Amino acid sequence: MRIIWLVLFLNISLFNSTGLGQILSTSNLPIIIINTNGQSIPDEPKLVAELRIIDNGAGKRNDVVDKPAFISKIGIEMRGATSQQLFPKKPYGFELRDSSGINSINASLLGMPSESDWVLNATYNDKTLIRETLTYDLNRQISPFFTPRYRYCEVILNGSYNGVYILFEKIKRGKNRVNVSSIKPTDISGDALTGGYIFKLDKTEGSPSRSWNSPYRSSNGQLIPIQIDRPKPEDLAETQFQYAKQFVTDFENSLKGAQYQDSTTGYRKYINDDSFVDYLLLTEVCKNVDGYRLSSYFYKDRDSKGGKLIMGPIWDYNLTYGNANYCNGNPYQGWVYSFNSICPTDTYQMPFWWDRLLSDRRFANNVRIKYQALRKNVLKTERIQAYIDSVATELTEARTRNFQRWPIIGTYVWPNGYVGQTYQQEVDYLKSWVKNRLEWIDNAIIPFGSEVLATEPTDDYKLTISPNPSTSDVTLFYKLQQRTDLQLTITDDSGRTVHNTSWLGQPAGEHRQVLSAGSLPSTPGVYFLHLNANGQPVSQKMLRN
Repeated sequence: MRIIWLVLFLNISLFNSTGLGQILSTSNLPIIIINTNGQSIPDEPKLVAELRIIDNGAGKRNDVVDKPAFISKIGIEMRGATSQQLFPKKPYGFELRDSSGINSINASLLGMPSESDWVLNATYNDKTLIRETLTYDLNRQISPFFTPRYRYCEVILNGSYNGVYILFEKIKRGKNRVNVSSIKPTDISGDALTGGYIFKLDKTEGSPSRSWNSPYRSSNGQLIPIQIDRPKPEDLAETQFQYAKQFVTDFENSLKGAQYQDSTTGYRKYINDDSFVDYLLLTEVCKNVDGYRLSSYFYKDRDSKGGKLIMGPIWDYNLTYGNANYCNGNPYQGWVYSFNSICPTDTYQMPFWWDRLLSDRRFANNVRIKYQALRKNVLKTERIQAYIDSVATELTEARTRNFQRWPIIGTYVWPNGYVGQTYQQEVDYLKSWVKNRLEWIDNAIIPFGSEVLATEPTDDYKLTISPNPSTSDVTLFYKLQQRTDLQLTITDDSGRTVHNTSWLGQPAGEHRQVLSAGSLPSTPGVYFLHLNANGQPVSQKMLRN
């Protein structure tokens, strides 16, 4: 067998787009070889091809002439929307099939649990090749719910070297994926009707789905479509579609309602709020410019198995950690949940959920408490930077080949927020950005959301703004227990300070301070007013019309 492989692969010359030769003969990463017999891989439907995986196990090298650890027919197609259209290095999705090339089969790939559907992520515009895996590594430690597993690999497509890819588990229902109940088209009543469903907020390109528009438009009036990702449209009974739509709508109605904070009749009746806390934390830590609005999945199992909406699994994190030069995606300052006010003209807007959830003191405090706990271990700057260094070291020889095949180091690729002249500069930027981001959140999370997250204000020390919303002067009312120096800071929703002032030696008692329109932001929007009395902070949201 080795002789046969030697004949097939000896002296394979692999060329990049500049015509410079690049040969892959051996790698410390698994090697995936795909042969379509010369046919171009379409967007859809899937094309029948052959898959071979060379993987000799942990710590061992893999050679193109080695006997494959796995061989199978596959159905393969291109994936993605923007990445498929803009980038020469294409992402792919494939389904394992039997020898006929027709029927799907399950199998374990590269040590991951047995399944049929897989994704090859091209990670083209992230020149570190690390942002995706870093995020999944963090989420696996932050959240107890399913996070897709992955393995780095190098890919040969039709005899040509195609670079470094990340093999991911595709999001789907299954005991090794999103472990919700299997729902059949005939399950149209009782407990069987209530789950399991996988929903998503996303572009409509990709796998087909049925959708409806949320009854609540975005702040700029745009419709928010909600899709059912699973069951597939052909397996989804009309009764099931109407049930799923009504359940999500009931959640939205409850969250929008006056009693939304009530523990039994409010939004908690419909969602697992811990999963929403985890998703929010991850989105804000990595500052995912697509967060909350694209590639955003959530799911529901049967009522007998909990029956609440769970946020996740996470998906698509290449435009993170400063790797986006639009909609405030590059600076390490600012909250992602303010996207609609930062980018009101973007086609894909966030649902109202997140700002509303953060106006619930209990939810907002859960965010702060979990973040501060994670900063002692999972989110320690040194731990994250060590992970980045370790992956960069693992990829040393493979990424050298990758960037010979795709010579983009030092070149802008949409929508890079930073362009390093070397790979090491790209890695150093990522490490520096993470450090700065976490330190910014450390300070900004105290007034995070619409309510204070620091020391709870008491009747002896609280802040009221009137009128709110306002267009001109506003009056602040506060009460002090003892003589205190006060520091007033106003920030916009990106965390940028727009006004500072101090009132020294304020006596105990009730106070009334007028802020003139000239000292207040002139641009309409959401602002946060922070009053600090000798280290005791209190904050309130302020709206300027």
